[in-house]
Amino acid sequence: MKLLILILNKVEKLEEILEGFIDIGISGATIIDSIGMGHVLSEEVPIFAGLRFMFVGARPHNKTIFSVIKEEKESEALALIKKIIGDLNQPGTGIVFTIKLDRVEGLKPEI
Repeated sequence: MKLLILILNKVEKLEEILEGFIDIGISGATIIDSIGMGHVLSEEVPIFAGLRFMFVGARPHNKTIFSVIKEEKESEALALIKKIIGDLNQPGTGIVFTIKLDRVEGLKPEI
């Protein structure tokens, strides 16, 4: 099993990503509202306000999606994400990564 984590800056793509997950057999995810460090520093900490130029392309709010997936779904999920939000190397798109899980309990049983 893997933990897929997507920090989605293009929040308008959230529904499309979740629908895509269902289509490829990923039926569960947790979504939280999140704010990047750059936004907090440049907007809420006056001493760093001059650094706003460093965060060009950053969005004020994003969504972080957590999903425990089967290893064989990893490539398909990453391809889906890239298809929907585009080149992740471009500013303002997002960050995605996976972490190998040694143990998972509490998932709903598969049908």
